[in-house]
Amino acid sequence: MAVRSLLATGPGVAAGPGGPPALDPLDLALVRGEAVFEAMRVYGGRPFRLDAHLDRLAASARAVGLAPPAGLEGLAAEAVAAAGGGDLVLRLICTRGREEPGPGGPSAFAICTDLPASLEAERRRGLRLVLLTTATDPLVRAASPWLLAGVKTTSYAVNMAAQRAARAAGADDAVLVGLGGELLEAPTANLWWRTGQTLHTPTLELGILAGITRATLAELSAGLGLKVLEGVFTAEDLTAADEAFLSSSTREVMPVIEVDGVPLGGGRPGPAAADLQAALRRLAAADPG
Repeated sequence: MAVRSLLATGPGVAAGPGGPPALDPLDLALVRGEAVFEAMRVYGGRPFRLDAHLDRLAASARAVGLAPPAGLEGLAAEAVAAAGGGDLVLRLICTRGREEPGPGGPSAFAICTDLPASLEAERRRGLRLVLLTTATDPLVRAASPWLLAGVKTTSYAVNMAAQRAARAAGADDAVLVGLGGELLEAPTANLWWRTGQTLHTPTLELGILAGITRATLAELSAGLGLKVLEGVFTAEDLTAADEAFLSSSTREVMPVIEVDGVPLGGGRPGPAAADLQAALRRLAAADPG
């Protein structure tokens, strides 16, 4: 994933001659993982739903008591322009700064990278998922704000460990499951499945991330004759579905063809995933940014 541009602002940023901006090595983003971020698709040089991503970033920052620097929208625009526009991934990262009072205060980085090269091949093929149980009651976790349920921090070590466990089992990705069997989310995406003309997705009350693409698909579904039902579901609901898919800003709509070795939809990507992917691309093309 090649970096196309990297810009930063804030007192916690240093810059060497001719080099990219550097983060203070004592910034708590590095020392303790105290930072929040957003990742979004850029279509034709326009970040998709930037305002929604900035709102979620602000909510994440409030949840961890972090005051992000001002001017993030401008920083994002500069980074996209420096990357040459086009289609890419834009990340905004806000760090806390040093623990001790001093010059190393909060900082913000805007990073533009190429889209993962494997996305379209994976979309045509579809993903194989495994279910991984977490040792938590999701309703209790959601009611415990200090556990940061649904907050987008950079502390993604558990998420990445889940993906590695899935790949070690011969799958492409994982779906996290609560202690009582409640379906939650993938490590970096929201989960959906279709039965008839109804789309199902786990409720945000379980403490999962409120995905920007998740909300967008909920808006688009009515125009495709699909009803959206949010709730508490189990593996039996998923494996009985006509089709399933994941949604995220970077991967958009990614079909699922297998869960724990059980084929879905005849082991082929389903029509609702294809229709929603096409509708999402049409919306992105018409979006002014």
